[in-house]
Amino acid sequence: MESDPPSAVRLVRELSAPVDHVWHAWTAPDWVRRWFGSDPRGTVRSARLDVRPGGTFQVAFVDGDGLEHACRGTYLAVEPMRRLVFTWTWQSEPGVETQVTVELQPSGSGTRLELEHAKLSPSSAHDYQAGWGRTFDKLQRALAPDR
Repeated sequence: MESDPPSAVRLVRELSAPVDHVWHAWTAPDWVRRWFGSDPRGTVRSARLDVRPGGTFQVAFVDGDGLEHACRGTYLAVEPMRRLVFTWTWQSEPGVETQVTVELQPSGSGTRLELEHAKLSPSSAHDYQAGWGRTFDKLQRALAPDR
């Protein structure tokens, strides 16, 4: 029996913040704590990031209902203010490694963020398209100047 091939989700979001702010939101632990996770009521418990090729990250967060999550990975490419590529593994799915690419481009006074989460298993319990969409909503709120 053959398994389904891995798939990918792609999202594009126009953010009303300059590229350097969006970059720091992805690469500075104090910023990641402000927005990471798809539950609008969720909070980040810890964020450790060593943003360099071969460096690792680990983020632990809890949903509004108390369900805890943790993900970790390794940075494969780091092009400051432009591009991040990293592996992604959920603590709850050991041995299942996916890959995330984040690209940033200036867009007017804001930033165009493009994300691809690839090598996804169709059997994964996660709805990555919806999850990243809600996560980006939180990111936009964290970047809002009146925050």
